[in-house]
Amino acid sequence: LDVDSDYETLEQQVKEGKIDEAYIDKAVRRVLYVKFALGLFDRPYYGDPKLVKKVVRSDKHIALAKEVADESTILLENKNNILPLDLSKYKSIAVVGPNSNQTVFGDYSWTTPDTKEGVTLYQGLQQVLGKKKTILQADGCNWWNRADSKDIEQAVKAVEQSDLAIVAVGTRSTFLGRGPRYSTAGEGFDLSSLELPGNQSELLKAVKATGKPMIVVLISGKPLVMSWAKENADAVLVQWYAGEQQGRSLADILVGNVNPSGRVNVSFPRSTGNTPCFYNYYPTDRVQRFDRPGTYEEPAGHYIFEHPYALWEFGYGLSYTNFNYSGCTLNDSIYSDQGTIVATVEVENTGKRDGKEVVQLYVRDKISSVSTPIKQLKAFKKVFIKAGEKKIVTLEVPMSELALYDVRMKPVVEPGEFEIQIGSSSDRIHFNKTILVK
Repeated sequence: LDVDSDYETLEQQVKEGKIDEAYIDKAVRRVLYVKFALGLFDRPYYGDPKLVKKVVRSDKHIALAKEVADESTILLENKNNILPLDLSKYKSIAVVGPNSNQTVFGDYSWTTPDTKEGVTLYQGLQQVLGKKKTILQADGCNWWNRADSKDIEQAVKAVEQSDLAIVAVGTRSTFLGRGPRYSTAGEGFDLSSLELPGNQSELLKAVKATGKPMIVVLISGKPLVMSWAKENADAVLVQWYAGEQQGRSLADILVGNVNPSGRVNVSFPRSTGNTPCFYNYYPTDRVQRFDRPGTYEEPAGHYIFEHPYALWEFGYGLSYTNFNYSGCTLNDSIYSDQGTIVATVEVENTGKRDGKEVVQLYVRDKISSVSTPIKQLKAFKKVFIKAGEKKIVTLEVPMSELALYDVRMKPVVEPGEFEIQIGSSSDRIHFNKTILVK
């Protein structure tokens, strides 16, 4: 039977004694419970279509969408502190790339060529800069195939006429059942390569060849190979599908109205072959004699011509200010298999801008009866710290978080040594402290 039409057979199956009516009553009761909990019977005006405009895209919800985009966008590279932009240096800006003037809402969202339901990067810069700067826009290429090079030439021409290039590349995802044509991400749409689809890499190289400063913005639903951009771009920003205010958020970040504070929630591979790529690998995944980068002059083991680790590791992200960690303490050094680990660390904003830091706590089980990862994120906290200010940050980890599944698949906190690591990403650990569990 088609799963979507099974309910149409229920009455007949009850009559035939194939299904007990009590199961249907139970399912109906669950639906009614949710409706009562939502107040649908107490507040029937929820269903009044005339009130939709008072709720959907209200000022409050637009502000929330902007906050989500601001908090999640990640700054990955910022050479010579080109960001935030010193607008006195740039009279004109070229905004190019297939995602430069398109809102990309993500999988199972209504994404169309019409951008009226969201703010694109190009529109966001227009809103922020107004008529103060000349802003040129060109797609340069589409996002899915190798199109005519004339489009790249058009984008290059816009860059040559400008003092700065912002290139927005990435993927697009749509609702699987409604107009999914040309999707390069999302359910049912897989890539055979993690390189930028279509001519996007060629576009980046053509823009770089102009000699103009280049900021790369990856707007995508998944990490792609950005090794070339890391080496050649002056700055790299990553924005996952960030909703209707995505473009305005990017514009505010670029000019410094917002200090980026997002962190990488999935490691970025160096190449398609450099996968799977994750921070919490097992000790046996990295043999010491192979644990070094290979080169064409001197190949090594594992990825013989590459570094064996991620391009940007889990938890990584930059800010427009700097943070210093000091004075890490734990509430004890010996624990039972009950209770809570309480870690405190002093974090100082040593830069000139207010900003948010994401303090992260990782745990490594040093000796265990079954293999466990070299580290696992167990707690984190994002804190706002004014320039020059210090804050004490407290992170708590219940001892149950140290449990593993033993050979009998029973969760157990084994006695022994555990390493508590505190840092600003999985590869930037500032403190290591060992505790003993009895």
